[in-house]
Amino acid sequence: MPVITLPDGSQRQFDAPVSIMDVATTIGTGLAKACIAGRVNGELRDACDVITEDATLSIITIKDADGLHIMRHSCAHLLGHAAKQLFPGIQMAIGPVIDNGFYYDVDYERSLTLEDIAAIEKRMIALAKTNYPVVKKVTPRAEVERIFAERNEAYKLELVRDIPASQTEINLYYHEEYIDMCRGPHVPNMSFTKAFKLTKVAGAYWRGDSNKKMLQRIYGVAFASEKELKDYLQMMEEAEKRDHRKLGRQLDLFHFHEEAPGAVFWHPKGWTVFQQLISYMRKRQEEAGYVEVNTPDVMDRSLWEVSGHWFNYRENMFTTTTEDGRVFALKPMNCPGGMLMYAQGQKSYRDLPIRMAEFGKVHRYEPSGALHGLMRVRHFTQDDAHIFCTAEQMPQECKDVVSLVLDIYKEFGFENIHIKLSTRPENRIGSDETWDVLEASLANALDSMGLAYTLFPGEGAFYGPKLEFVLRDAIGRDWQCGTLQVDMSLPDRFDLTYVADDASKKRPVMLHRALFGSLERFCGILLEHYAGSFPVWLAPVQLVVLPVSEVFDDYAKKVVAELRKSGYRVELDLRNEKLGYKIREHSMQRVPYTLVVGEQERTSETVNVRVRGGETLGNMSLTQLTSHLEQAIALKGRV
Repeated sequence: MPVITLPDGSQRQFDAPVSIMDVATTIGTGLAKACIAGRVNGELRDACDVITEDATLSIITIKDADGLHIMRHSCAHLLGHAAKQLFPGIQMAIGPVIDNGFYYDVDYERSLTLEDIAAIEKRMIALAKTNYPVVKKVTPRAEVERIFAERNEAYKLELVRDIPASQTEINLYYHEEYIDMCRGPHVPNMSFTKAFKLTKVAGAYWRGDSNKKMLQRIYGVAFASEKELKDYLQMMEEAEKRDHRKLGRQLDLFHFHEEAPGAVFWHPKGWTVFQQLISYMRKRQEEAGYVEVNTPDVMDRSLWEVSGHWFNYRENMFTTTTEDGRVFALKPMNCPGGMLMYAQGQKSYRDLPIRMAEFGKVHRYEPSGALHGLMRVRHFTQDDAHIFCTAEQMPQECKDVVSLVLDIYKEFGFENIHIKLSTRPENRIGSDETWDVLEASLANALDSMGLAYTLFPGEGAFYGPKLEFVLRDAIGRDWQCGTLQVDMSLPDRFDLTYVADDASKKRPVMLHRALFGSLERFCGILLEHYAGSFPVWLAPVQLVVLPVSEVFDDYAKKVVAELRKSGYRVELDLRNEKLGYKIREHSMQRVPYTLVVGEQERTSETVNVRVRGGETLGNMSLTQLTSHLEQAIALKGRV
């Protein structure tokens, strides 16, 4: 007779095996109605599954992350149900859950159009409204093969035949006449699938293999409520307007070229933004006690063998062989160069900590289909730093890095920062005692600072645990940027030492730290976060001066010269165009300040100041203007 222990510690005893749904019913009819699935002894199970022995049980509803995931997976099955009704010859391949939704790969005799996708969505809505039950049947493997063979589902048959022979039964889920196989669980009925939308169709190779057939991938999103769906769609509409690739063209910042896939061609304005970021970070690092170094871009294979990259990352590295037979690689990481830099000359405990920063160019092979503007490139710059310290210094160094990264993000206007702590993976190097020390250093740093974080067990690097800093932008999207990793493996691999106060040689602890991460990607994030309207200190052009007519050109030139002498980035527009046209054009270019000069301004030695967005500050002397600009620049990302 099973005894069921619930999350609050209470127990319920039953006279016979009982389903998860029946347990929910004994707790309350409201919970039974909301029950999507259950977690039995830590394992997700369908609501119809029967518990035969003593167990712990959590009821899963749509409010839980697991419940939302299950609902999205059931939406993929609903897509298959609708598609089969509308296009009987269509073959279903795989349909997993992805961020915010799902997709299904399908094979059809012709390309599906947007009208086809709209028709499938309409049929999905109609089917979901019937609230039909989803029936789970645990089916013998041979019977599953027979069912899919009769239905001419070649892709499903291939999946079945790839399942290990030891698995003799397979879960089939019946959506009325439509049948799909899945590990599950799924919703007990379609009343849970209300807030969804199909978004697009794209090409995708079967099982991601470019040597296999190209299928069509139908994407969809799904949420727990219509309001959440509406909010998401509005966010995506806004994201489309903020697409950094469009803004890059519109604002003349950068472009890409087929002759150098995954590498950025920075235009003068874009390069100005890039250099401003480096200057900013350089200043912050100097204040925090970092020294800046630079290491070679191309290094011998032997170095990458010592570091482990040659054996674990080779397929992502660009290599070449010289006439004397030596193999070299463009660096995909800056760390090994930092090892050689530290190893140059004996270090004493008095030298530590050494905080070594580098704006290093790295090259990583990314598949062509994965490249995405500034967000995913093959050639990029990292604001790396490697901190070498004693074990005793490590806790404070961790706290200092966390404090620095949060302060920097705040200056760019990112107030909502989520911190992830990823701990030891199954495949790792180093003793458990070492991992205990490293993980505790990161956790204690966050705890002592009163910072909340989410634990991701098993997600650390093979050589050490890490912190990841996730920024939430102006429209609610999350971007993982900065990282902090603690490492005692690479110092050991490279035989790094320092002379301790007792004259013995000891290994330093190494902290890997990146705050922007990839500068190219951070530029893309900022472009979308600010919608192209960079704060004054970062704007490629901070001011533009417009004379009312050519009579005032000389005065306009004098204003420009004075502002440039004060260090501001100023443009002079002497084109023979109407003033209103030029004001609108520079507004479209997101220039923070437009200065108009005419007779009144020349006579009073002032400028008429218009602020981006339409506000007019009126006439100001250059002294008043520079004072205003200094205050605006001091606010960093908040203006």
